[in-house]
Amino acid sequence: MLVVMQAGATETQVERVIDKLVMMGFTVHRSTGVTHTVLGGVGPQEQFDPREFEALDGVKECHPIVSPYKLANKSFRPQGTEITVRGVRIGGPEVVVMAGPCSIENRDQIELSAEIVAKAGAKGIRGGAFKPRSSPYSFQGLGEEGLKMIRAAADRQGLFVVSEVMEKSQIGVMCEYSDVLQVGARNMQNFNLLRELGTIRKPILLKRGIAATIEELLLSAEYIMSGGNYDVILCERGIRTFETATRNTFDVSAIPVLHGLTHLPVAADPSHGVGKRNLVAPMARAAVAAGTDMLLIEVHHDPDHALSDGAQSLFPEQFVELMEQLRGIAKAVGRGL
Repeated sequence: MLVVMQAGATETQVERVIDKLVMMGFTVHRSTGVTHTVLGGVGPQEQFDPREFEALDGVKECHPIVSPYKLANKSFRPQGTEITVRGVRIGGPEVVVMAGPCSIENRDQIELSAEIVAKAGAKGIRGGAFKPRSSPYSFQGLGEEGLKMIRAAADRQGLFVVSEVMEKSQIGVMCEYSDVLQVGARNMQNFNLLRELGTIRKPILLKRGIAATIEELLLSAEYIMSGGNYDVILCERGIRTFETATRNTFDVSAIPVLHGLTHLPVAADPSHGVGKRNLVAPMARAAVAAGTDMLLIEVHHDPDHALSDGAQSLFPEQFVELMEQLRGIAKAVGRGL
């Protein structure tokens, strides 16, 4: 259920409503907007009369939430959620670009990557230190040493770091070096991992599973948010369909659909969405036009010799050209980049 307090409601009035919700068996999540405080109650499914709460001092209105996701629901924060990472606002008026290689391969490679993407205008660098690969014989990443490398490279270029966490035991070391923890498509429904990420205070980039519906993505976000971590960024990265012309089917329509359902920022990863270098730029342009808040782009200084995902990684000059195109599209839809 959702209780919206009146503008100017006192803390005593808010606490009285919280006490009543707790007494009825609800877990209470508080969201404070510019003018109103919203209390989200998660718990009992039995019927209750909203008038019980609307009669309390300071309460503007009360509504039951019928969707299975309560905290990710747009009504919980109708003003939207902005997440600030090292001074960069995600979910604000500007489209944020994070770019870099699929994997951190060595110090020289990640230093050069950071220089390339920062010079082109990206605000964050992506790079995997722990790599979930389909084959056990493929490059699995450099682990903590790779995280140290990307952190140092990012700091030199004024970038924030995004890297993937694969299991609960990695969360501690990831929090030490990464600004945003990415949950990959394979782990979107790893509920034990999601619950643990709900207990930390680092933004989480949650990628849509390869066969997940939009509702399932939102329910996975709910796992994180129910633990108290509301800084979740949803990422469309392509889903598996019967189509074989691309690596996945990049669902551009998911971007505006999610904006209509949730207050959370929405990201797009066209590199994984299509898996082919020549298709990444068109899909990135489409994502910005569709309203994405953030883009993840794979860029490598020598894609033909990349240890992972070289076929979908842009050459540096292609990334520079794409950034110029994206600035024009962002301006056309009333945003910056």
